[in-house]
Amino acid sequence: MDIKKAIKGQYRAGLSMLRQCISDCSDQVWLSGTHPRTYWRIAYHALFYTHLYAMQTEKDFIPWTKQRKVSELWGECPAAEPYTQADLLEYLDWIDANIEGWVDALDLEAEDSGFPWYDKIEKLDHQLLNIRHLAGHMGQLSELVMNSGLDDFKWCTRVPR
Repeated sequence: MDIKKAIKGQYRAGLSMLRQCISDCSDQVWLSGTHPRTYWRIAYHALFYTHLYAMQTEKDFIPWTKQRKVSELWGECPAAEPYTQADLLEYLDWIDANIEGWVDALDLEAEDSGFPWYDKIEKLDHQLLNIRHLAGHMGQLSELVMNSGLDDFKWCTRVPR
């Protein structure tokens, strides 16, 4: 079994489903929620951490070109300007275009995740955790979209390359 092929397929499937959550949500849903749990922030959070944790180490992370200061997006700053759906679809497309190369570059046998706040987790386990994190937020967002009236959400098991 090619484990990297499986990891890439699951990342791409999760990103495909997140794309549907971003593109199919109404403007009202996009801006809904209470800080810091607004819909757009959850979508951004899922993308940001998918991107970050697809790296071997924290030092390998290169921010997206439209990346804002962390203080504007997390914490006690409720006045942050929302990213638009178009912005986050652009970020998603960039991640999707790079995920295969990022996964190919990973040493899945590394005994360390590469992120100091994850104590004693091996790299392969960390990748599975990252895919679960993406799926968890995608599920959260899909539920909010479906509650707003969209009921034809499609579950994607794998996106072939």
